[in-house]
Amino acid sequence: MAVCARLCGVGQSRRCRRRQRQNQQDQGSDSDMDEEEEEQIVGQRQGDVVAGGGGGGPDSGGATAGPSVACEHGSCHINRGSLDRTSTGPPHPQSLAELPPELLVEIFSLLPGTALPNVALVGKKFRQILNTETIWRRRCMTEFGTKEDLRKMEVEGVSSRDLYVKLLHPYRYILGLWQPDIGPYGGLLNVVVDGLFIIGWMYLPPHDPRVEDPMRRRPLFRIHMLESQKATVECMYGHKGPHNGDIQTGKKDEFSTKCNQTDHHRMPGGRQEEFRTWLEEEWGRTLEEIFHEHMQELILMKFIYTSQYDNCLTYRRIYLPPVMPADLLDPGLFKGTYGSHGLEIVVLSFHGTSARATKLTGDPNVPAGQLTLDVDLSRPVVLPDLEHQRNIEELSRLVLGVHAEVQREEQQQAKDTPATVSGAAEGAYGDAGAAEDVEEEEEEEERVTCSNSCQSGRSNSSTGPPEAQPFVLPLGVMARNEVYPRTCRKCFYGTGLIAGHGFTSPERTPGLFVLFDEDRFGFIWLELKSFSLYSRLTDHLAHAHAPNMEHFEAMLCNMQSWTS
Repeated sequence: MAVCARLCGVGQSRRCRRRQRQNQQDQGSDSDMDEEEEEQIVGQRQGDVVAGGGGGGPDSGGATAGPSVACEHGSCHINRGSLDRTSTGPPHPQSLAELPPELLVEIFSLLPGTALPNVALVGKKFRQILNTETIWRRRCMTEFGTKEDLRKMEVEGVSSRDLYVKLLHPYRYILGLWQPDIGPYGGLLNVVVDGLFIIGWMYLPPHDPRVEDPMRRRPLFRIHMLESQKATVECMYGHKGPHNGDIQTGKKDEFSTKCNQTDHHRMPGGRQEEFRTWLEEEWGRTLEEIFHEHMQELILMKFIYTSQYDNCLTYRRIYLPPVMPADLLDPGLFKGTYGSHGLEIVVLSFHGTSARATKLTGDPNVPAGQLTLDVDLSRPVVLPDLEHQRNIEELSRLVLGVHAEVQREEQQQAKDTPATVSGAAEGAYGDAGAAEDVEEEEEEEERVTCSNSCQSGRSNSSTGPPEAQPFVLPLGVMARNEVYPRTCRKCFYGTGLIAGHGFTSPERTPGLFVLFDEDRFGFIWLELKSFSLYSRLTDHLAHAHAPNMEHFEAMLCNMQSWTS
């Protein structure tokens, strides 16, 4: 760098330039250019200057003496005579192309990778500088978070430029969260950059009923450049190791995977061995250990159905909801208990005075994509003492009383709507109608006020979390997990979606939403006399959050249409 400064005849001296570089290192700047690359660039620059006949060194004899000006560091000087038009030294840079090569490397490293092809079109000099591995190494780290030692990979024959151009950039569209199209069962796929690979991890809930255990992961495919100069797609399904696969991207926010060697999925013992292996992985037990006959039928049905998709799958993009300051708790992914269907994954989101849980994985009764819970945050429920909580009839009386009130309001709104439309068509509103409108506005304001007070535990964090109150399940309510929190923060009226096999006769049934803490909540299904416990997924999921609430709500609508 000091050589280039003297060759150009401008800029800071060696001492000042060295001090500047030390300051940059102290501030944590990412200047990881190899010494060999720097010497090569400097040598190339020096050769260009000598070939051009412009010498800035003492042997050139062309430097004109003149007054000097101290730089801002006070330790270097610029000769004004060297800036004179009659000087034989190099002129002051008039364009970006005249900057020192190592400075251009720093500038190009800050540009997004998508802009670099246009930079190469400027001229031969820029194209040569863009061959510097430092630029592409930084783009891989900045845009895709690669943490591996890319220099080691370059020694093995794969350049950082090839990694970016042939692997990371072309497949950037598949990074993030996806839902596989497996009928009612759905799923959760997370595609990430993992070292020198792009890997699609299928997330599986823990074995029933251990809802608070961490998620399990299974690789479905991977993409790499280890064995050739182009990206290689491999299927990871089965028990015979990676094998040839393919990925197709057609529609926006959708892609498909295909296995070209399905024989790797088969096992020597045939379908029976495959079923036993799948059952142990999926449920953590054997069929003989599952005594419930209905549960055995559900498990066998799922194995037969999902086995049809072991060679080709289509995925659709999904998002996590954005976090809002007024939310009752952080939205996100939760795993919950669903009786004989085992554990399923839901996404919890907030929409005004409503909290909604939508299924990402489902079952033959209520498939993935459906709204499993709809909670009205403007209707809190005050629990009685522990003795009365144990009485299912007492709890039912509280919740059903709110449910009846909701139904009356919905019926009244249904009656008022035609009259309002008719009155608007006639262009006249009576005093009675105006009074009703004012009344409805006042009721709405009361609900919002109630909702705000219900959510004040989160919005006014300075006051601390709300005081916990004792909680116990009523006698006769079934719970897959007998270990559940014995204190809760708040309770709200809500409805849950139930249906017959094949999603027949779906209906919303009243229940009680119970908030335990930031990472756990529950729902009591009164009609079913069962309890579902939900626990937050704590995995870090990159490229997952929706850009805004409009994108997230559009995604929810699309999810419901996929499985309806």
